[in-house]
Amino acid sequence: MCENKKCVLILSGGIDSVVLLHLLKRMKYSVYGLTFDYGQRHKKEILYAAYWADELCDEWNVVDLSCVNKLISNSSLTGDVDLYGNPKDTVVPNRNMMMLSIAIAWAENLGIDEVYFGANLSDYEVYPDCRQQYIVELNKASELGTNNSVKVKAPFIGMLKSDIVKLGSVLGVNFFKTWTCYKGDDFHCGKCPSCIERIKAFNNAGVKDPVKYNE
Repeated sequence: MCENKKCVLILSGGIDSVVLLHLLKRMKYSVYGLTFDYGQRHKKEILYAAYWADELCDEWNVVDLSCVNKLISNSSLTGDVDLYGNPKDTVVPNRNMMMLSIAIAWAENLGIDEVYFGANLSDYEVYPDCRQQYIVELNKASELGTNNSVKVKAPFIGMLKSDIVKLGSVLGVNFFKTWTCYKGDDFHCGKCPSCIERIKAFNNAGVKDPVKYNE
């Protein structure tokens, strides 16, 4: 890997993007992080994204998309839908397209030709914008729409969340400084779909999760 390689990373403050940030730094990338406020019910991920951006990013920006919240409110993350219902209720309409299109634009503006995000195999069933075919087709549009032929890359696309936890453990990620819960209280609720997936991932990885859960 060449020194001083640059990329834009969508950095949420969750496990996937934080592990990916560590991996990119191990690969000697200069990382330009983007975090999005799209009016989600929980904001704590943004605080954790800020922590890692300060630690490892060369530049970081928070993009305020909260003005579109009423247009994407048919989700338990952005509206009044039951947080503990069907996991498919957590789908925010076209969320990755909104975030990735802005990331591609920033990459183009910076003269960078790679954008990374943390889509993985555990997201496949529920989230249509975390699938390999979506990334393939999005890259076709990006190539046509940018002079630098900006590529969107998802290196975890064939990995389960437990695999990502294992990798993060090897990379020395402080998982205490990651946020998963959709509720956003002082501690993880342990009951929302995201918390359930986190608990399962750590158990399957054989790695101790350092965060606290509400009893």
